[in-house]
Amino acid sequence: MDSILSVAGVSKTYASGHHALQPIDLSINRGEIFALLGPNGAGKTTLISIICGIVTPTTGSVTVLGHDALTDFRSARRAIGLVPQELSVDMFETVIATVRFSRRLFGRGANEAYLEQVLRDLSLWDKRNAKIMELSGGMKRRVLIAKALSHEPDILFLDEPTAGVDVALRRDMWKLVHRLREKGTTIILTTHYIEEAEEMADRVGVINKGQLILVEGKAELMKKLGKRQMLIALQEPLDAMPGDLSDWDVALENDGKTLRYIFDAQAEHTGIPSLLRKLAELGIGFKDLETSKSSLEDIFVDLVEKKDAA
Repeated sequence: MDSILSVAGVSKTYASGHHALQPIDLSINRGEIFALLGPNGAGKTTLISIICGIVTPTTGSVTVLGHDALTDFRSARRAIGLVPQELSVDMFETVIATVRFSRRLFGRGANEAYLEQVLRDLSLWDKRNAKIMELSGGMKRRVLIAKALSHEPDILFLDEPTAGVDVALRRDMWKLVHRLREKGTTIILTTHYIEEAEEMADRVGVINKGQLILVEGKAELMKKLGKRQMLIALQEPLDAMPGDLSDWDVALENDGKTLRYIFDAQAEHTGIPSLLRKLAELGIGFKDLETSKSSLEDIFVDLVEKKDAA
């Protein structure tokens, strides 16, 4: 794969002694959507801020399109568009003036046709002459994206892009991200909305307490680590779990009306036939079976919990 961004041994320790980032190695492929997952305070924003030149790393290097982000900052930063978590715009300025100003900041010449297309893609063209203070919260967030795209970056960083927005706008943002990728933009997003990564990402990185604990293709991750569960609706509720079922990972739920069995769908023997035989031997009847796979959220929680316990 063609790497567009490389992070090598990057760490960050503040003067207080707080280790915000342990040494991280990461390579981002051209044209992919990469999701960086982690709880609040995990180090997501710190890592992005280092890549974008906002924070200086304690150790390590960042290379963007072959440019060293520390020694050749201008060239590296010109390739990056950043959509921050917080609104950072002049509320008394118009949308079009704000976007034009952002483009000039990166030394780009005027290109009204390109800016018009960006605003149209973001459903902002009809609001181009409106002051930002007059816009809704969702529209203001779109303005941030327009600013980040104004200088035609190769890489777009979205730091918690849908935090605090409603579900409808979140889905609009997902569609926009896919359109940008179709146009060749590499997209890196941080999020704690697992559904966001599940919907959009090609690869997923999981960061917790400053450590990048896993980087994996989304499909491979869910295939490798995803478990399945089977819900067994019982004909008669049970007061307690029979001891004879201790060989299986089963739990009694729904006031004793349901047995939940967790199993590895990739295993040679799932244990389902033997479990059902044991239920029959015990005289425990059931009226329905339902299986479902783990979500990315289940996998994420399991990874973080295992790392915390280690």
